[in-house]
Amino acid sequence: MSLPAWDDVQPLALDTAPVPAYGAGSLADLLPTLVAHQGVDGFAPVIPELAPADRNCVFLIDGLGWEQLKAHPDEAPFLSSLLQSSRGGTGRPLTAGFPATTATSLASVGTGLPPGAHGLPGYTVRDPGTGELMNQLRWNPWTDPHAWQPYPTVFQRAHDAGVHTAQVSSPTFEHTPLTKVALSGGTFRGRLSGEDRMDLAARQLAAGDRSLVYTYYAEVDGKGHRFGVDSDAWRGQLMYVDRLAQRLAEQLPPRSALYVTADHGMIDIPFDEQSRIDFDEDWELRAGVALLGGEGRARHVYAVPGAESDVLTVWREVLGEQFWVASRDEAIEAGWFGPHIDQRVYGRLGDIIAAAHDDAAIIATEREPNESALVGMHGSMTPVEQLVPLLEVRS
Repeated sequence: MSLPAWDDVQPLALDTAPVPAYGAGSLADLLPTLVAHQGVDGFAPVIPELAPADRNCVFLIDGLGWEQLKAHPDEAPFLSSLLQSSRGGTGRPLTAGFPATTATSLASVGTGLPPGAHGLPGYTVRDPGTGELMNQLRWNPWTDPHAWQPYPTVFQRAHDAGVHTAQVSSPTFEHTPLTKVALSGGTFRGRLSGEDRMDLAARQLAAGDRSLVYTYYAEVDGKGHRFGVDSDAWRGQLMYVDRLAQRLAEQLPPRSALYVTADHGMIDIPFDEQSRIDFDEDWELRAGVALLGGEGRARHVYAVPGAESDVLTVWREVLGEQFWVASRDEAIEAGWFGPHIDQRVYGRLGDIIAAAHDDAAIIATEREPNESALVGMHGSMTPVEQLVPLLEVRS
């Protein structure tokens, strides 16, 4: 890989990173706003554009970013027709949170907390208790879920306050640790087909005078990872999920609001050495690094004790024109993970954190062969990854 001389590198200024809108317009603010309007104590309507509804349904489409939706009106005519309704009629998106990845975002949605509080701050992070990398999507190696994320979910608190609460998703997710710590509370209803999920979500919404229902679809993200967001396979999934959203919207019971959102967007990364920087083949990047966490566009880098400053210097010099590269404390101070970091979460964050600015990724072909082969990726703070819709239908 051809790189400029280190003396010529001008690292990206950290204050140019577009920090998520925690506390005003992020995914973590959605459910607290909805249940505050339903009379659940302890929450405030922090997204002021959203009007109250007795029955609220959130349909989360994994991987459908704001920019991808805007770019495909022909494939998604129903969802595209709702773009001006996004975020209470302002026509604006939400921000996902950092990193823009599924485990982090689902925890933000379900707990109503930013990553620095709920403690799932990446795809893989170091467990300070064991020193091992912990995959927070697959929950490997096993860790006590409620010790890892001790806060009650918004669903649980709404259920305890008398709101009829349900999650309608794939049966395979019912007993996963991620569901337990992020999306549990009330009842879980497993359905395999998308059509069955939409029909059941509508029935669950009608089952209470006050209802909070969550439903989910994964394959837009799956096809984007495998084939890219510029592929026919991805566009086919977008067409399908557009029909699902319309199916659900047409069945809303009275006094309901449906919100269609996503956990992150996605970007296709070119298959060249400049765009895919291989950690396993780069001795400069490996020097002094004990563990490489996160994912290609949002890396947690854990240094050998005593080498933190040297690793930060080298990563800035090698990658600083393509990535925002921060120390742990700099990222915290900048608010990347939210306004507050719980003490139990501090050691999970990398000593160095690298977030992609350009269309690039730090892959690891030996230790992460599957992830390194993905076409579509996400994780950073760029608009294509960070912005997600909040489309609204009311009955």
